[in-house]
Amino acid sequence: MRYLFFVVLILGCATPEPPQSVDIVVDDFGLYDQRGDFHTLYEHADASAIVLFVQGNGCPIVRNGVHALNAIRDEYAPKGVQFFMLNANLQDDRESIRQEADAFSIDYPILVDETQLVAESLDLRRTAEALVIDPKTWRVRYRGPIDDRLHYEAQKPSASAHHLADALRAHLAGRDVARSAIASPGCLIALPGKDEARHKRISYAREVAPILQRKCVPCHQPGGVAPFDMTDYKEVAGWSPMMREVVRTRRMPPWHADPHVGTFGNDLSLTVRETQTLVHWIEAGAPRGEGGDPLAETPTQATTWAYGEPDLVIPLERQEIPATGIVDYRYLKLKVPIDRDVWVRGTEFLPGNRAAMHHALMRVIYPKSHKMKTAKNRWLDGIFAVYVPGMDGVMLPEGTARLLPVGSKIQFQVHYTTTGRAEVDESKLGLYFTDSQNLRENIVVGPANTKIKIPPHAHAHRDSSVKVFEKDVTLYGLFPHMHFRGAGFRYVAHYPDGSRETLLSVPNYTFNWQRFYTLSTPKFLPGGTRVVSHAVFDNSAKNKLNPDPSATVRWGEQSFDEMLIGYMSMTEGRGKQLFSAVDE
Repeated sequence: MRYLFFVVLILGCATPEPPQSVDIVVDDFGLYDQRGDFHTLYEHADASAIVLFVQGNGCPIVRNGVHALNAIRDEYAPKGVQFFMLNANLQDDRESIRQEADAFSIDYPILVDETQLVAESLDLRRTAEALVIDPKTWRVRYRGPIDDRLHYEAQKPSASAHHLADALRAHLAGRDVARSAIASPGCLIALPGKDEARHKRISYAREVAPILQRKCVPCHQPGGVAPFDMTDYKEVAGWSPMMREVVRTRRMPPWHADPHVGTFGNDLSLTVRETQTLVHWIEAGAPRGEGGDPLAETPTQATTWAYGEPDLVIPLERQEIPATGIVDYRYLKLKVPIDRDVWVRGTEFLPGNRAAMHHALMRVIYPKSHKMKTAKNRWLDGIFAVYVPGMDGVMLPEGTARLLPVGSKIQFQVHYTTTGRAEVDESKLGLYFTDSQNLRENIVVGPANTKIKIPPHAHAHRDSSVKVFEKDVTLYGLFPHMHFRGAGFRYVAHYPDGSRETLLSVPNYTFNWQRFYTLSTPKFLPGGTRVVSHAVFDNSAKNKLNPDPSATVRWGEQSFDEMLIGYMSMTEGRGKQLFSAVDE
């Protein structure tokens, strides 16, 4: 009798857990997987169903259940069912999850829920649970085990009930799932952040507003590029449901670099803690709490020079932008009003209309007498200045500058987006000079692949460009450039000793938010280093920016054409200092 009692306790059958509710609508989210690829849930709206299986390192029920899950995938993936795993364990990180997947031949994308916000919203408690989600309604149709073969420290030779397969069969046939919620054995998931009482005590004044000031207000201010201003609590609370959505899907803040690859001085992304704080506060009803209103007490206006008055200001011609539609790049050419060669230590582009200004690139058209260090296509090798929202001013590293000879012209490539009403823009370029001696020239190189050819309907077409540095160089920043079909970009350095290193990975490239990624620590590249820029293009109908999935896409300057350019900011030799980048 004592032995029987012991077995019952091990198997957990004495007090079975009640099944979780299926009355859940799954909100969209964006997560990286164990390989560093980025996924959103709603991008699979065309799937017939989505299976989300809760994975955890070391869990024997997960490990032993993969073979049964594989058999179900082999049957139902051809019928349009999309399969993912999800890991929300505090103790598991991306690298250990990747190692677990390799060791147990798990070839699914395992979405790493570092903030645990997805697990909380799905009310997950244990690993080895499978959820079937209907993409037409985003409701959960089934949650429970794969089958009845596995239990705590016990397994049957074969399953007698095939719960997940039965649920998929019923769903695809348009029938109700007979058993939609079944208690699932698995390893408990620690969710310390799931404390609704604590969430209601999150302080707007002390915790929330400072995050917004650091990461959001640079764009969400009067005269800024964002569609609304974070000027006080009332404004933030009114927009809080939308804020939750764009934070969960990583659409905002607009920073698309993989957080596990490299560190960047102008990083706008939210930390895990910041993300949890914002989302928990919003889900608690955005309580005002005690204290002042830091946003109202420190008003900002995005209309002043970040570094003070420049040595030279070059105004652009007035531009008119239509209310709606796609605006092609505009090219403006202006003579630089100088009577001598000058060295430029910093630049700042001050938009006259941040709401309409998407980005601007500036290149120098040198006088014929000037001997160029780089290739003759100055849009590729020799970008002089750049504007992207949130980072307008750049002071170059100490001891470096960019030469601007007398007789030069600056050509501006300006990209506007429409706002719903007719707009005008009168922007300015500010230049800061230096009289320092023994300067090293800071230049931008842009290795490109002008032979790209993207087939119609290609979901993940891959191509690359290469730059070989014959001499030692110091790398300061990276700026990937593609157009509407751009989906991912990665810089990989292949060193002369045979080793290689990923310098930047942007698995969630978005044409509407092109960014210059400033290295926190300059990277020395010895002579002979080969930097490969790997690009992924999405020419399918799933790409919402794609103007024509049926087109074969080639290189071209228009946004509906494509480009593959891996811009890099560098100096020859070994450098010491960093960029000084000003975030508005």
